[in-house]
Amino acid sequence: MLSKKDITRDWLPRYTGTEIGEFGDYILLTNFDNYVTKFSERFEMPIRGEGGPMQTCTNRDGLTIINFGIGSANAATIMDLLSARHPRGVLFLGKCGGLKRSTEIGRFILPIAAIRGEGTSNDYLPPEVPALPSFKLHKFVSNTLIEFEQEYRTGVIYTTNRRVWEWDKEFRKRLTRLSTIGIDMETATLFIVGHANKISRGALLLLLVSDMPLMPDGIKTQKMDRRVNAKFVDMHLEMGIRAMTEIGEKGEEIKHFGY
Repeated sequence: MLSKKDITRDWLPRYTGTEIGEFGDYILLTNFDNYVTKFSERFEMPIRGEGGPMQTCTNRDGLTIINFGIGSANAATIMDLLSARHPRGVLFLGKCGGLKRSTEIGRFILPIAAIRGEGTSNDYLPPEVPALPSFKLHKFVSNTLIEFEQEYRTGVIYTTNRRVWEWDKEFRKRLTRLSTIGIDMETATLFIVGHANKISRGALLLLLVSDMPLMPDGIKTQKMDRRVNAKFVDMHLEMGIRAMTEIGEKGEEIKHFGY
């Protein structure tokens, strides 16, 4: 019988079109191919895995960006597969729906925890285990946000497997009762599966608020998404690059020890 290590060492290159030795020590994760394209153009490095389920690009400083797709199942998959490389740090550049009036479109959220509403993470650790980021990694990210003069928000993210829920009044009421600041489909899974695989991780969630689904006219549309991409994506990506590059340059240990 193959071990988990045997499987992930075979599957990581198969899913990404990238050999294990070609991944950097630090990883940026995203759901969007335009982030990978922008990263590739900036550093003049090739994109690998085009035509496959995941695409990557690695710069000369040992920073890799991966587009792993959308949803908690894909989030769990990439964190499992990265155990074959065991990077020193992983940062998620995602988008979320803002659930508070203070989380306007274009704001950045640095989540202090996530509620495990997706179910996927239950296959890794019991439901009682909190989904938490690496706080050392968050220190670098928060410093970067300040350098970019961004007034960011902190709070708890609700992670769900449901993509179309905006019409469901009972679900909306539950989100209000939970007092969460944002909603997405990946953060809790990344935190829990990263913890299970002993991978230091964070979410800069550098969540970019891309819509406000509880507000009138706040549900995401194609027009709204294009406007957010045009105005905020370059800065979102640049902050992620800056934070992870500084961690590498300073050589600080960001291991997330057991609770």
